[in-house]
Amino acid sequence: GVIRRVRFLEPMTAGILSGRRRIPPFGLQGGETGAVGCNYVERCNSSVKELDSTAVVEMNAGDAFVIETPGGGGYGIPPE
Repeated sequence: GVIRRVRFLEPMTAGILSGRRRIPPFGLQGGETGAVGCNYVERCNSSVKELDSTAVVEMNAGDAFVIETPGGGGYGIPPE
């Protein structure tokens, strides 16, 4: 997956609607499952608030909204 970090320059309300946060992407033809994603807020005071797949949160200047997208499922039996 990809990690996106959005830093806020002023206070505002942020919302997210995402998927594949509990059930991982499946593999095909013997491929392994991918990693699930996650969403969280890194506050400017160093605290971290984990979010559900659907969330609305108040952001402050300096806070970062982090979105880790899920990895894709594999295809085929992995080599040993």
